[in-house]
Order: sequence, then structure tokens, then C-alpha cells
Amino acid sequence: MTRYDVVIVGAGHNGLTAAAYLARAGLSVQVLERLDHVGGAAVSAPAFAGMPTRLSRYSYLVSLLPDRIVGDLGLDITLTSRSTASYTPYLHHGEPGGLLVERPEGEATRASFRALTGGDEEYDAWRTFYADVSRVADVVAPTLTDPLPRERELSAQVPEPIWSQLVEQPLGATIEERFRDDLVRGVVGTDALIGTFASLRDPSLVQNRCFLYHLIGNGTGEWRVPVGGMGAVTAALARAATDAGAEIVTGAGVSAIDTTDAGEGVEVRWHDGSRVQATQARYALSNVAPWVLQILRGEPEDASTKPEGSQLKINFLLSRLPRLKSGMDPATAFAGTLHLDETYGGLEAAYAEADAGRLPGRIPGEVYCHSLTDPSILGQVPDGTHTLTYFGLHTPARLFEQDPEGVRAEALRRAIGSLDQHLDEPLTGCIADDTEGNPCIEVKIPQDIEADVAMPGGHIFHGDLEWPWAPGRALLDTPAARWGVGTDHPAVLLCGSGARRGGAVSGLGGHNAAQALLESL
Repeated sequence: MTRYDVVIVGAGHNGLTAAAYLARAGLSVQVLERLDHVGGAAVSAPAFAGMPTRLSRYSYLVSLLPDRIVGDLGLDITLTSRSTASYTPYLHHGEPGGLLVERPEGEATRASFRALTGGDEEYDAWRTFYADVSRVADVVAPTLTDPLPRERELSAQVPEPIWSQLVEQPLGATIEERFRDDLVRGVVGTDALIGTFASLRDPSLVQNRCFLYHLIGNGTGEWRVPVGGMGAVTAALARAATDAGAEIVTGAGVSAIDTTDAGEGVEVRWHDGSRVQATQARYALSNVAPWVLQILRGEPEDASTKPEGSQLKINFLLSRLPRLKSGMDPATAFAGTLHLDETYGGLEAAYAEADAGRLPGRIPGEVYCHSLTDPSILGQVPDGTHTLTYFGLHTPARLFEQDPEGVRAEALRRAIGSLDQHLDEPLTGCIADDTEGNPCIEVKIPQDIEADVAMPGGHIFHGDLEWPWAPGRALLDTPAARWGVGTDHPAVLLCGSGARRGGAVSGLGGHNAAQALLESL
């Protein structure tokens, strides 16, 4: 069959979400994926020679995937809460300590704030701030699977001053107003910088938008571990799509999306490894970044508008978890998000260095041990084995352009050093070897993300995130506009992270593109 109702370019999780909804609605759907497997950046795979452990190599936690999508598609997935929200080791006048945030928060959290700051004021400010943020989440989260609301509709439901503090002024100003301790300020601010290269004081407010997306998932903002790894999520989506009748073609590299000679529809040309094929359809849904879509639509490649990723992802396999100088149980410290060099001043200093073209001397980063929450990903390995994932901030692609391997090696050294300063033993002594005798370390820089999963510039959101609502004067006169998935052609819709409410593993881009298309029929 060479003609379908819908052809979807890219079998990442959003493309699969759209395919499942549309096929369940009775449309004929073809999904084209250039790789030999589905999932895009949401995959699980062995990373080390001879080792059975399946890592979530790129995306790694789930928050924004709405329960509504899980229920609609009957997804058989399990998302598990981490026993620790976060732990931030520190050295205060040479003495080691750590800021612990439990899940749920209890007396140990208050005591930890008191040990850091000398009183209860900062913890009370913390609780008040996140209670205010939850009021925004309660209003915004339910709208993510509906047509775009107007900003004024949402702001009217949120008491001041939290709306203006999150939406109208730089987040850094809000953090400085509401918190006094540099470490606490930094822990709050990091959610604004995951995958986003900006100062917390940036007047564009791109950091505010990133912060909001990290705090509104399902109204709670909790980031959970998918049992079986990220690949379990996309496997469930692929089953939902194929069970409904969608056709998924892997090894299909799309070279063009042509609307010039296809009447009211589209023609998508792709290569199956031996010859060029073409699929005609009434609609094409793009699960690739908008910058890539422009090229597929025949526009020249414009380097000046290409997105730029800014993260360092390091996967480790450890023979055992390292001991901490603070004495905190490693099974508690590493179970959640462990913050490294992420004071407020440290975040701003690292941004300034990177913006000036230098690898930060102290790279802000976060560490996660998913195998503490989901040991099923380990496979048959010796007792004590654990995964460890490091996610570094403020490492934009430009820093690696001239000497990618040299800067990669230096970034790895600095990342390990940022953890070693808080350990009672060097991390290198805890890293397992693969069956070829090499240490189990995998380092992904933005250029690797682009090469592996075709995210231009290695930008994990396909570009800067937008507010998940429509501005007051936005023209919402078509289904595509109302759902935030439109392009300049009515037969081509965005269904990926580049959609208005895309970004992260959410399925929102796919869900909303499918709803817009169904509304158009």
C-alpha cells in the first residue's frame, strides 16, 4: 500500500502516540523510522560490551506523560516513585554535610535544612514556594491534553504573586526574593536548566518555561522511573499503535516531504536501504525537529537558526555504590537526584564561562541511580552492581566543536571530580569493567545526540520550550492552531517535541497532533 490517510515521520514516542490514536480512530497510518528500531531518544539498550544491563541511554525519567494518555491507549507500563527526591552533598568550612529532601518530605528534611542554614526559615520558605507552584500545576496540567487555553484564562485562576513570579519576571529574581541560602537557591534553580542553556536571570524567560515544564507533570511534577527502562514506555506505545492497525516501517530514511504536487495532501519520499519509495497521504505528521522539517520541505539548511543542545550525559555501571564523606547511606543519597556544584552562584558562574566559550571549571551536574528503584534493568550481574547516570548542565555544543574528543575527556574528568570531592573513595575504584576489560563509561555530548537520534544540535527539546498556552492575541482559527501543532501547510502537522506543548517524554505532541487532525476531518 502506498497511500494512507496519515504518514508519520519518526517513530519516537510522540510519533507512536499519534499513530495509536489515529489508527484507533479508524485511519490508515504509516510510521517511517530511519533507525532499525522505534523509540527515538526514549530507548533502553546495553551500553557496555558483554554486560546485560539495559540503560535508558538518553531520556531517563517520566513526569509529563499524562495519566489520560496512559488510560486512553491502555498502556501496560509501571512508573515508580523514587524513595528520595534529592540529596545535595556540600562541604561547609571543610566539614561534609548534605541537604536531604525526602519523598514524601518529613522531619528528616526539616532537620537537614536546619543543619545547613541554622534555622527553619529556609525550609518554611521552601514549603511555601512549592505549595505556590503546585497551585499553578493544578491549573495548567489538566489543560495539556485539551486545545490551548488563553494565558488570561489560566492566570485568573492562580493567586498572585506566584503567577507573575513564575511567568512574568526572570526566575532568578524570584529565587533571590524567596530564598536566602545559595545552595537552596541552586537546588530550586536547576529544574529551569535541564536541557536549557540560559542564565537564571535571562530576560527571555526561557529558563522559566523550562522550570514550569519540570514542575507541572500530572499536577504533581514528580519524576518517576519507568520499570524496565524508557524502552518499556515506547514498546508499550508501539504495541498500542500496531494493535490498532498502524504500520511501522524501520530502516526508512525520509528525504523529502513534498506538498507541491500532491493536491491537498502530501508525498513523503524515503529510502528503504535499496531504493527510493514514496508514500502519498492526506496528512503528514512530523516527529522530527522543526529545523529538520524545514529541510525535508525543501528549504535551505540555515545554520543560524539551528538549535543548540547543552548537556553532558554520562552512563556508568558500578560494581558498588561509593561511600559519601557525609556518612549518608548511598542507597538514600543516590536514589533520587544528587546535585553536584549546583549552588545558585555556581550555576551562574558556569553559565558565564560557557557563554564565553570555555568549559566550566566546575560543571553543574546531577546524578541518578535508577537501579535502586528498578533493579530489573540490571540483568544477571554480580551483587552490588548499580547503574549511575550523570547529567551535566551548561555544556553547549559549541564547546566541543574544535576538539570533541579532547573536550569530552576533560568534561568526563571534571564530572567525576565534582562527585569525588564528596566521596570517601574515588569513583573510578567503583566502576565495573566490561568483558573486554574496559571501564563501563559512556559519554554523550550534544554532537552524539544529534548523530544518534537526529536531534539537531543535540537539543533534547528540538528547540526552546514555549509556554503551554496561547498568548492573548494568538489566532486560533484552525484545529492545528488550537492544538499548537500547526505549520505553514494545512496538511503537515507537528507531532514531536517541537509542538507547542512538546518536550520531554510526554506524548503530548503526538496526542495533540492526533486530536487536531481528527478535528479537521
